[in-house]
Amino acid sequence: MASVMEKLITPLASGPAEPPRNKVTVVGVGQVGMACAVSILLRELADELALVDVVEDRLKGEMLDLQHGSLFLKTPKIVADKDYSVTANSRIVVVTAGVRQQEGESRLNLVQRNVNIFKHIIPQIVKYSPDCTLIVVSNPVDVLTYVTWKLSGLPKHRVIGSGTNLDSARFRHIMAEKLGIHSSSFNGYILGEHGDSSVAVWSGANVAGVSLQKLNPDIGTDKDSENWKKVHKEVVDSAYEVIKLKGYTNWAIGLSVADLTETLVKNLSRVHPVSTMVKGMYGISDEVYLSLPCVLNSSGVGSVINMTLTDDEIAQLKKSADTLWGIQKDLKDL
Repeated sequence: MASVMEKLITPLASGPAEPPRNKVTVVGVGQVGMACAVSILLRELADELALVDVVEDRLKGEMLDLQHGSLFLKTPKIVADKDYSVTANSRIVVVTAGVRQQEGESRLNLVQRNVNIFKHIIPQIVKYSPDCTLIVVSNPVDVLTYVTWKLSGLPKHRVIGSGTNLDSARFRHIMAEKLGIHSSSFNGYILGEHGDSSVAVWSGANVAGVSLQKLNPDIGTDKDSENWKKVHKEVVDSAYEVIKLKGYTNWAIGLSVADLTETLVKNLSRVHPVSTMVKGMYGISDEVYLSLPCVLNSSGVGSVINMTLTDDEIAQLKKSADTLWGIQKDLKDL
């Protein structure tokens, strides 16, 4: 007796279906991981989404919840497992796993706690998806991107940290609000460490090509009577402020990671301030990952834009690199 399916469907193609072309894996289904996953799904960037975590009940619950909404999505397959074989053939792997930053804790205090977790995660990812591009989101992101690069054995252009992509978005939002324009119309970058030693590039801040530094030569300095420098402090403090108010940050970083994923998957060659290996640039001699304006395409970081920074900005960038190297040099088991 033929089944309903056999009566309904006449198969034509023989053999198994092709593997996914734009599979995205998110490692870690906490608040940040799920914000990344939902943002990627809503932007229709993946033909398969895989979730991985060690907490099995939470993992299965998140998978089922997303699958139940699949009618409203354009991603035909959503899978999850604590076994990394579920991630096989991923094009992009987003790493959000790790212990969370506590209120008042600096990102750099987190580091060795997370290194030990990464020693288990990264080799498994590369085993099943040797051609993937890794986006590291876990904090402290610059140090953990370096750790990921070391543990993965992947070329540096395929290991990217979310870096100051979000800091720059915060900068553009706050500046645009003050100027009464949309954030996409204010152009400015935060570079260096994603954190307390980040660098606001006031020399490049502009609206429609009009340099703010030309209008106010003291902008961003202590001599500035309008005190624009406080905007950078707001950017640095903003994560702490959100954590204080709601316990964690998730939506903005999720949207930021989806934006990076789109550029990589669609080979857009857009410029993003993301964490990349900076040894040999701006007089930095140590192997550190810091955010610079990077051209992202389907191969990862295609190139880095050489910004014309002021001597003071270069000095701040070097200081940022020294801060990170001071921690990296003491890391164990890499």
